[in-house]
Amino acid sequence: MATIAAPAMQTTGGLPSTIAIARRSILKYLRTPQLVVLGTIQGAMFLLIFRYVFGGAIGSGGLDYVNFLVPGFVTTGVLFSGMGAAAGVAEDLEQGFVDRLRSLPIPRSSVLLGRALADTAVLTWGLVITTAIGFAVGFRINGSVGAALGAFGLSVVFGFAFEWLFIALGLFAGTAQAAQGLAIMIFTLTFVSSAYVPVESMPGWLQAFASHQPITYMVDAVRALTQGHAADAVLGHGAGFFVIRSLLWAAGIVVVFASVAVARSRRG
Repeated sequence: MATIAAPAMQTTGGLPSTIAIARRSILKYLRTPQLVVLGTIQGAMFLLIFRYVFGGAIGSGGLDYVNFLVPGFVTTGVLFSGMGAAAGVAEDLEQGFVDRLRSLPIPRSSVLLGRALADTAVLTWGLVITTAIGFAVGFRINGSVGAALGAFGLSVVFGFAFEWLFIALGLFAGTAQAAQGLAIMIFTLTFVSSAYVPVESMPGWLQAFASHQPITYMVDAVRALTQGHAADAVLGHGAGFFVIRSLLWAAGIVVVFASVAVARSRRG
């Protein structure tokens, strides 16, 4: 007796799946705007505190402290959004949304890429707000407008890279609360960088780490592009030195943590 084979399930292409997941994530943010608003307010509060409370006590070499500070805040602002991404991924796991996606004929990588793209779009909006607040508190561009726009684009690239780190944390954390705690640990690295104070002001044993960690290179790249020659004397190198190294770090972060996240997602 002849048997009839069951029709094979057709796999949906990666691009349509990625767009659908990204759209769902963005709609979730739009329906719960407090997720974006709270992150923006937190970033603004930190900026105002450092600008007006600590700014008078912190030396920044040949730059006005506000021009030293704002590039650091704009760059590290991507971590505020990333912290929410880690919790969001863990929440999707808890609620069974990821399990439902696994039952669909779509590439596993498209689920994560869609999430990363949506979160990057949200953090781009946050960067716009943070930059506007920076100008409001006295920040000024001392380089070319083109270089400043390039600095903003670099910040978006850095945000996309760190999204993969936070997505991986969310997949491993298991719960939104645990993911939030792990994300805060990553955020503390901003205090051991050149984001808020010159690395030279730190103890010697700490300078070696602070000088070569990715956040420092990223912050100094944005600082060099926005402050032009005024930053060269303070930083010791031109913008190209920091841009190349920060992009290499960003590429490395994406390769490592995207691979980890996809592997974790396939294990279920």
